[in-house]
Amino acid sequence: MSESGRLSRAHPDQLLVGLVSISDRASSGTYEDKGIPALQDWLDAALTEPAQFATRLIPDEPDQISATLIELVDEVGCDLVLTTGGTGPSRRDVTPEATLAVGTKEMPGFGEQMRQISLRFVPTAILSRQVAVIRETAEHAALIINLPGQPKAIKETLEGLKDAEGNVLAAGIFAAVPYCIDLIGGPYIETREDVVRGFRPKSALRVK
Repeated sequence: MSESGRLSRAHPDQLLVGLVSISDRASSGTYEDKGIPALQDWLDAALTEPAQFATRLIPDEPDQISATLIELVDEVGCDLVLTTGGTGPSRRDVTPEATLAVGTKEMPGFGEQMRQISLRFVPTAILSRQVAVIRETAEHAALIINLPGQPKAIKETLEGLKDAEGNVLAAGIFAAVPYCIDLIGGPYIETREDVVRGFRPKSALRVK
């Protein structure tokens, strides 16, 4: 990271990722944060080229959440920001509202697909309120996605569900992330297909 706090790519197609864990207890030190390590481990396994990460651990305060997302996109230069925590119905769960407040475009398909995946396991998945947005500035744009709080649910929603033979039962949301980042002017990233297959139309594939 440069002195200004902005991440600097090691090569033009390196993905710059912001990881934000939102939890009163974890940010105060009374609870070990498991969200950021789970996200980083999954991305390290899924991407063919290593990403750079900027991590933040913050409480469930809407103004602080919004300010952190703005900082990671506008100042740090992240292409993708993933949050974990604060998406339920309780009074302290304010991540979706703080995310929508900084977005210039809402991307409802991400939240819809996450809930469809989670509903295969628990009926309370309908209580989850994850959202995704694009944040655009004059020079830059980034995709921001709210994820569940538990590492198991994070993996399921990003990666999707497969049967014993490896056939996809429900596509994970990360399958759409590489092409979305293409469309907003970000780096060309590729995934390991044994983890999750990033989908692009043939016209968007890079000739090797």
